[in-house]
Amino acid sequence: MHGADFAAEPHRVYDQLRTNGPAAPVELAPGVDATLVVQHEMALRVLQNTTLFSRDSRRWAALNEGRISLDSPVLPMMMYRPNVLFTDGAVHLRLRKAVTESLAKLSISRVRRDVEPIADYLIDQFSERGRADLLNDYAKLIPLLLFNKIFGCPADIGDRLNSGMSAMFDGQDDAIKGLEQVATCLQELITLKRREPGEDVTSWLIQHSAGLNDEELRDQLIVLMGAGLEPQRNLIASALLLLLSDGPSGRGSGMLVEEAIEHVLWNNPPIANYATHYALQDVDLGGVPVDANSPVVISFAAANSDPSLSEARQLASKGAHLAFGAGPHACPAKDPAQVIALTAIERILNALPDLTLAVPQDSLLWRPGPFHRALAALPVRFSATPATRMAAALRNLAPMPAAEPAPRPATQQAPAPAARQEQRKKGFWSSFLDVFRL
Repeated sequence: MHGADFAAEPHRVYDQLRTNGPAAPVELAPGVDATLVVQHEMALRVLQNTTLFSRDSRRWAALNEGRISLDSPVLPMMMYRPNVLFTDGAVHLRLRKAVTESLAKLSISRVRRDVEPIADYLIDQFSERGRADLLNDYAKLIPLLLFNKIFGCPADIGDRLNSGMSAMFDGQDDAIKGLEQVATCLQELITLKRREPGEDVTSWLIQHSAGLNDEELRDQLIVLMGAGLEPQRNLIASALLLLLSDGPSGRGSGMLVEEAIEHVLWNNPPIANYATHYALQDVDLGGVPVDANSPVVISFAAANSDPSLSEARQLASKGAHLAFGAGPHACPAKDPAQVIALTAIERILNALPDLTLAVPQDSLLWRPGPFHRALAALPVRFSATPATRMAAALRNLAPMPAAEPAPRPATQQAPAPAARQEQRKKGFWSSFLDVFRL
């Protein structure tokens, strides 16, 4: 599941795996074996059964016995951390309560209001070119900048957090290093927010009655950001691809943005395979034996395309697909996730109404990896338009024009080359904040 063939045609692989039964053995990465559940009914049974299955990867026998390389690229997504993904029972309930109640303070209207200026800012970066890569120039950056906003990141921490998160998901060789950078940044953020709390998710987690310590806070933030960034960018990009396609479901057919998002969640869920469980004893999954303490991965994509769901798929029943999981670990932020995607897509379609794919659809590449369904790029063309969206949004907020600056005294030197170089190194988040300081 880590090669280019799987990335190009995952559903062909799922169909082959179904010939083994409701689950089948797979290789997630070189030397990392698991059992992949591909049947919808069996997926629900595993996701909802806390008696036979645990999410605690400290049970992983192959890892404990040294049979998994510590530099394996899947470890950042599978190794234990004290967060809501990898805990069970009372510990999980305590952590999940802190997460869900902190997220509940984010109103849908606030989320939409935060996405709009970020989308406008990003569109302004490429609208005058008449071309863009909507994955790397837009869909990837929307959640990065948004999460910096709702988690209360200052400029420097936000820039470093962005690069670390990107390395976790994109760099096969840099995944571990990216995780370390993210953990360092989040510890700095926690220290800052304990001293200077604000109206943001980090501060709300710190203030929650669950009394999370710094390690718990850091790891809840890692899972919240990680669970939002990768799926969100994939959802936005895949829905845009669908709307821009020439097929019967493209924009020319009158498909609504909401319908495109739902189509992606059914057919190409952004996180295709995850929710790793560990059998507490040797179990039988419909004729497929699974050893105790070995990883069982749920294929949301294969479960959604299970032939037994043909009627539900035809009706596009929102209650049937597993894109957001199920059971005690179901995603607590599915409503904000869909609003973010909806707002981002509507914003760019309204700004650039003649968007078209710049390459044949069948030439687009998908990023290899066992867990996600992710485009590598989404090149588009459109009529060039002035980069004036942020100026219009800020017009009512801007101060009166300042007087012309006084001439610089002869003793005052121009910025040194090193200083100018430092300015050029600014990331998207600090540059975005600079705009709003005007």
